[in-house]
Amino acid sequence: MPFVPVLRAELIKIRTLRSLIGALAAVVLVTAAFSALASAAPHENDPDPLFSAFFGISFGQIAAIAFGTTAVAAEFRGGALRLTLAATPDRPRWFAAKAAAIALPALAVGLLTGAVTLLVGKAVLGAEGPTWAEGLRGAVGCALQLTLMALFAAGLTAVLRSGVATLSILIPFLLIVSFVIGDMSSGIADFLPDRAGQVALHSSWDGPLGPWTGLAVCALWSAAALLAGMWSVSRRDA
Repeated sequence: MPFVPVLRAELIKIRTLRSLIGALAAVVLVTAAFSALASAAPHENDPDPLFSAFFGISFGQIAAIAFGTTAVAAEFRGGALRLTLAATPDRPRWFAAKAAAIALPALAVGLLTGAVTLLVGKAVLGAEGPTWAEGLRGAVGCALQLTLMALFAAGLTAVLRSGVATLSILIPFLLIVSFVIGDMSSGIADFLPDRAGQVALHSSWDGPLGPWTGLAVCALWSAAALLAGMWSVSRRDA
């Protein structure tokens, strides 16, 4: 079967699963809400107004991870993957279509999230907020980071074949381990996927990565996870 019909079928699956629509809605709401709370706190002589405006992405990316995880984990329940592969025997093509079906809505919602968060941050911070040039960079960086984290979770879920296992690893990692490593290491944590991608959301950064090189590092993590997921789907029994 050609790639486009497979992609269309995967997009239909995403549109018809309420949990996935809920996860995408949570990306916008959680990111904007926590960013508004962070922006409303006192910021006298704040050296990084851009991150203050986009602070909520630290929580919004959890919803993005839940979206990518659930989209793939649904295939491993009730024999769904066997039916899918019966219709699309070319496993790498199917998995590529699944990744694209995750990336497209994640990017669209990410761009909406970036725009809403920027407007909220500018409104709350006022003159203390980031410039429009910084803010637009942050909005694009926010969208790309959310998309890449959703894809990273999707690849890992294909390897583990369990949404519960994936979330049990990634959520504690994002909320606890990444910060602990960041406090104990000297620049090593900057190369973790969540921290590397968020460099684009800082007005200035003293680490080894810049805004776009940080996103490139996060993209490498996501690509590695997707390749591992494709290998797992291709080699293991459905």
